[in-house]
Amino acid sequence: MNRDGAAPASIDDVMTLLAERRYIGDRPLATSIYLSLQLGKPLFIEGEAGVGKTEAAKVMADVLGARLIRLQCYEGIDLAHAVYEWNYPRQLLHIRLLHETSDRSAAEKQIYSPEFLLRRPLLDAIDNHDPVPPVLLIDEIDRSDEEFEAFLLEVLSDFQISIPELGTITAQKPPFVVITSNRTREVHDALKRRCLYHWIDYPSLDKEIAIVRARAPEAAEGLAREVAQLVQNLREMELYKVPGVAETLDWARSLAALGATSLDPQLVDATLGAALKYQEDLIKARETLPELVARSRGGGGSTPLAPAGQSPSPGAPPRSGGGG
Repeated sequence: MNRDGAAPASIDDVMTLLAERRYIGDRPLATSIYLSLQLGKPLFIEGEAGVGKTEAAKVMADVLGARLIRLQCYEGIDLAHAVYEWNYPRQLLHIRLLHETSDRSAAEKQIYSPEFLLRRPLLDAIDNHDPVPPVLLIDEIDRSDEEFEAFLLEVLSDFQISIPELGTITAQKPPFVVITSNRTREVHDALKRRCLYHWIDYPSLDKEIAIVRARAPEAAEGLAREVAQLVQNLREMELYKVPGVAETLDWARSLAALGATSLDPQLVDATLGAALKYQEDLIKARETLPELVARSRGGGGSTPLAPAGQSPSPGAPPRSGGGG
């Protein structure tokens, strides 16, 4: 549903709504979103870091006129951070305030009531009373452990959560669920089977130019094209972490903020940290920077600037990481 309460009527409708919000998606993504809404199934979006996975969920919340509830996954995440926990300090204070002659069993019922429950993202999404069901973003599921994945199976299968003191809470209005993964590890098949799957790859040059123009309008048209070409050339190099679309946008905005209307080698060198996040990558890029800038300003593609298949040196940082 969108802000007027109507669900997107077609795949074309989804594409139009995404474009209106300056999200440059393709028809396969729009199809996955449409089917996920129609079938009531979670959407599992996988891809390299920085290609727009998280942004897709944010835009869909705006499209549907729904509240976005985000659960950021990390190693060691547990029920207390993802689902709920009891407000122990408040419970203790309440017990102290009770009169000594108060009935103990009644007091226990009081302190284990919803009033003393701290609702975390999963419980907030399941036990919602929103006019429009919220969008639940489970971000970077690959950073969590397998035990947490196993718990999600109940949530995604039946949209319910069991709280021993209160019973089972079932969603009256199941949320629209988007799960993202940077594929730093494989997610279990049992979780994927409960979802529709979509892979977002790095965009083509034309699509990346369109993204920069839509999301960074302050960048001149020529600059948008040259920055997109420059990032495309960087992705052909053997880097520890190639830049994603998020880095392309940061770079274009940085250069525009410095008054650039086209690539200038000095400004490119000064702002290289907007695109590359490892010292080893910065050194490697600077070794070929004049050639990179010349090729990008020429608008043409390039052959790989480092031998294909070259392995990073021992002890180098991994290629994975970052946001989606």
